[in-house]
Amino acid sequence: MKTITIRRPDDWHLHLRDGAVLEGVIGDTSRHFARAIIMPNLVPPVVTTADAQAYRQRIMAALPQGHRFEPLMTLYLTETTSADDVEEGKRSGLISAVKLYPAGATTNSHGGVRDLDKVMPVLERMAAIGLPLCVHGEVTTPEVDIFDREAVFIETVLDPLRRRLPDLKVTMEHVTTKDGIDYIKAADRNLAGTITTHHLIINRNAILVGGIRPHYYCLPVAKREHHRLALRAAATSGDGRFFLGTDSAPHVDELKECGCGCAGIYTSLNTMSCLAHVFEQENALDRLEAFASLNGPSWYGLAPNEETITLSRQQEPVQFPARRDTAAGPVTVFDPMFPLHWTVLDK
Repeated sequence: MKTITIRRPDDWHLHLRDGAVLEGVIGDTSRHFARAIIMPNLVPPVVTTADAQAYRQRIMAALPQGHRFEPLMTLYLTETTSADDVEEGKRSGLISAVKLYPAGATTNSHGGVRDLDKVMPVLERMAAIGLPLCVHGEVTTPEVDIFDREAVFIETVLDPLRRRLPDLKVTMEHVTTKDGIDYIKAADRNLAGTITTHHLIINRNAILVGGIRPHYYCLPVAKREHHRLALRAAATSGDGRFFLGTDSAPHVDELKECGCGCAGIYTSLNTMSCLAHVFEQENALDRLEAFASLNGPSWYGLAPNEETITLSRQQEPVQFPARRDTAAGPVTVFDPMFPLHWTVLDK
C-alpha cells in the first residue's frame, strides 16, 4: 500500500502549554488534527469554567491563519472543585471532561487530588450528567515502584471508584501496561483508554541504555517490552475502547536536559508518520482510521470528522526537524530511532 486516506484524526490527550510555547507548537497539531482534548495542568491550572474559557481564547488566538481546529477543554479536578461549576461548564458546551491528577503524579500536578472522598460530590454529579472523567492512572505513594504505579492504581483506586460509581464514564489516559489493557478489555461499560504514539514505539531501554536520555523520559514512564507489545496489539485491533491520545508534552530543552528534567515527549509533529509506520508493521493499516479518527469521537459522543487526510509512503525517509523553535526556547521532537517513510500530503 502506497497511500491511505482516512478521516481527519483527533488527539484525545494533548498538552499545548501556554504563552510562547503554545504559540510555537500549536500549528503542529492543528495542521493534521481537527480536535484535541486539552490538558489543564498549566501554572496556575485550569480549575474553573471561566479559566477554561480564557485558555480557549488564548489557544484560538495562537492558531495559525487558515487552520481549522477545535480545542476540547477540560477542568483540573481539585478538592475544592465546585460541582455546580462543572455542570455549568458541561451544559454550556465548553467542558468536554474533567481531569483527575493524583497529587504529584506528573508535570504541574502538585495541586491534584490526595483524598478521593473529598471529590466524590463532583464525581457523582459528573456521573449524573454524563461528563467523562479522564484519569492519570498512577499512584504516587513512595513505597510503590515507579514501574508498578499503573497496576497499583487500577487495583487500589480505579476499580474501587468504578464499583462505587458504575455510571461514571472513565477514560484511562496514556495506558502503558498490559494490566491496563486487560482491565479495559474486561470492563462491560463506561471504560476506555487512550494510547500514546511514543508508548507504541519505545520501552524503558530507550531511557536508560547507553546513558540517560531525557527526551525519552515521560510519565507514565515507558515500561518493559511485553507491555509495549500489548499496547500495539490493542491499538491495532480495531477495538473501539482504544484510541489515540498522544500526550504530546512540549518542554524547552533546558528543562529536559538538566539535573531534574521534566517528564514529557513532544510527538505532535510526526505522530501520523509514526502511527502509519507502526500500523504497517502490524499489517493493520486498514485499522489506522479507527484508532486515530473514529473510536475517540464515538466514545465522547461526537461525529467523526468529515474532512480527510491522505498519507503517502515515499521511498526516501521523511525529514523532520530535530527541534521545534519557540520564543521560549527549542523543543526537541520525538525521534522514533528508525526512518519514517509515511508523510501526510498537503492539500
